[in-house]
Amino acid sequence: MKIQNAIETKLNDAFDARVLQVENESHKHSVPPNSETHFKVTLVSPEFEGQMRVRRHQAIYKVLAEELAGPVHALALHLYSPEEWEATGQSAPESPNCMGGSKKDPAMATRTAQGEGS
Repeated sequence: MKIQNAIETKLNDAFDARVLQVENESHKHSVPPNSETHFKVTLVSPEFEGQMRVRRHQAIYKVLAEELAGPVHALALHLYSPEEWEATGQSAPESPNCMGGSKKDPAMATRTAQGEGS
């Protein structure tokens, strides 16, 4: 889990994380076994207090620029201030099932290659 560990380390170093959960969800997608391409990040930090969602996402993208430019294909971000986290009942939403289909389906393989699938 080299990429997952790098994501966890970088986010811990960059933010005052009260909660940090990095989940490898690659197995839910049409990728080879043991891939590290699809991640879900739940991060609770007081730094997000009063910050709009787009600013929070930009801060994460900046920290994980290397991973996003290379091996990471998808990153689901659930970013909260401590107060917002309490209001959620301390849980992030479940990720939806992959709609990308099978690489064996020629139409889906073409859509995926064009960036339309997962």
